[in-house]
Amino acid sequence: MTAARAPIHSTAIVHPEARLAEDVTVEPYAVIGAEVEIGAGSTVGAHALIKGPTRIGRNNRIGAYASLGGDPQDKKYAGERSELAIGDNNTFHEFVTVSRGTRDGSGATRIGDDNWVMAYAHIAHDCIVGNHTIFANNATLAGHVEVGDHVVLGGFAGVHQFCKIGAHAFAAMYSAINRDVPPFIYVAGQFAVPRGVNAEGLKRRGFDAARISAIKRAYRTLYLSHKTLEEARAALAEQAGASEDVRAFVEFIDRSERALVR
Repeated sequence: MTAARAPIHSTAIVHPEARLAEDVTVEPYAVIGAEVEIGAGSTVGAHALIKGPTRIGRNNRIGAYASLGGDPQDKKYAGERSELAIGDNNTFHEFVTVSRGTRDGSGATRIGDDNWVMAYAHIAHDCIVGNHTIFANNATLAGHVEVGDHVVLGGFAGVHQFCKIGAHAFAAMYSAINRDVPPFIYVAGQFAVPRGVNAEGLKRRGFDAARISAIKRAYRTLYLSHKTLEEARAALAEQAGASEDVRAFVEFIDRSERALVR
């Protein structure tokens, strides 16, 4: 027997070209447009708006008044086709906004798995967000930002367009980030500056003392040794042979385009 469809409230508007798994719940007054796909186990909250082309995976919770897949807030956008792609097990709380990509970017905004996006946060066009991130209330990404796995953005943190934030980094509340943030470090301020290693976060994720010690040594090399960036990178390359985490520092430096927070 075919399982009965989960309730789609009578006041919700679901476009006939939208594709929803059989058990997706759609609450009152939500609007789901054409070319929207939503995977099994997901819930769309009251008054939420989802525009396509948007692909949403399994077990996602989309809060009330959230707006996903809206047109990019880019004056160069001229209606060209672009998309939003979201993985599995994400939570988007109330009033979160996520835009599709642009032709001048990658053509898509991409969000991975197991992310926790709190109320009023904004993820702009062409952003790439990894897995297991936390965006506190009103955290904001401008266009083309890349955010690595396990990053935490405090409340009202803002990230300038084209910036990259490395895995396991932590940005304090009200941080204004206008340069690239290497992995594992803690930044704060307006504009954000490095304040140390995100050691507490690393401990919570199972990093042992030896790994954290190697990361702290890399931090001292990059930020406290008074070396130029080129000199620091060379020193880190020597340290990287014994540490995958330090290699991540070196690889991030090589990928940086906006210069590092220093």
